[in-house]
Amino acid sequence: MLSIEAYRDTFISHLEEAFVTKEPVNLYEPINYILNIGGKRLRPILTLMTADIFGKNYKDAIHAAMAIEMFHNFSLVHDDIMDDAPLRRGKETVHEKWDLNTGILSGDAMLIVAYQFFENYKPETFQKLAKLFSKTAIEVCEGQQYDVDFETRDDVTIEEYIKMITYKTAVLVGAAMKMGAIIADSNEEEAQAIYDFGLNLGIAFQLKDDYLDAFGDPKTFGKQVGGDIIENKKTYLYLKTLEHLTAEEAQQLHHLYSISPNEASNKIQTVKELMVSSKAAEATLEAIEDYTDKALEILNKLSIDDTKKDALRDFANMLMGRVV
Repeated sequence: MLSIEAYRDTFISHLEEAFVTKEPVNLYEPINYILNIGGKRLRPILTLMTADIFGKNYKDAIHAAMAIEMFHNFSLVHDDIMDDAPLRRGKETVHEKWDLNTGILSGDAMLIVAYQFFENYKPETFQKLAKLFSKTAIEVCEGQQYDVDFETRDDVTIEEYIKMITYKTAVLVGAAMKMGAIIADSNEEEAQAIYDFGLNLGIAFQLKDDYLDAFGDPKTFGKQVGGDIIENKKTYLYLKTLEHLTAEEAQQLHHLYSISPNEASNKIQTVKELMVSSKAAEATLEAIEDYTDKALEILNKLSIDDTKKDALRDFANMLMGRVV
């Protein structure tokens, strides 16, 4: 087993060599741009790491790791267009740096290129990877649609929110890990167990993102703290806050989420105070811990040695302890 940094370095080196700008430049340069402006590389690291855990040379999983990262960044390009976001990882978004049509077309190309990486595997493995990838891709689209639908609804439940982030975020984490298991020729039971591990970890990861968006340190978080509040996003934190407010306080929160920040200069601070006083902030941290524990419990089903289980535990705990 390698360190997380070693898996990341291996992947980034391959990424830099594997994808170069070619003609037409205005199609491929934006792809190269979005792939190289940073990111945690969480998903491809998990693909390489999982192949290693199940006894395969992790380098054999590099093409699947590339597919996962390409798809993830494709989804970011299109998400940024839908949100009209000006920045991604502190840099101009693709559609801002180029234009809307370029963002759409380059994103489309990324989805196709992602599938092409699976062509490097033998037919049986290709079929399993492509089937999982197609299932995951449509679920991510469904999750994005749920997210869009929630913007105009005032009756979103916590169960619905968990379903949305499961589809939009967590299934890709689970798929990244299951692909490593598929490449390592593990049995279906273990491949599904590692998928479930990744799924629960992905839910915890998104809930931690929700929490950091409101309560992260501006110096380390990497983007504006309170962004979800500004955009009136109905996150787990928001929904949990509503559950525990008085009718008067709930009315106040609904009002705050119906106005722009320009109309209430203290909007972020007021909402955060309600999140704390209602114990929603504390409940969100408990939910993060619960989903992390669910992921860790699944390790008991895996017939891998304890040192490899420890590596997965350390990775999960590292993610949950992050401040960015």
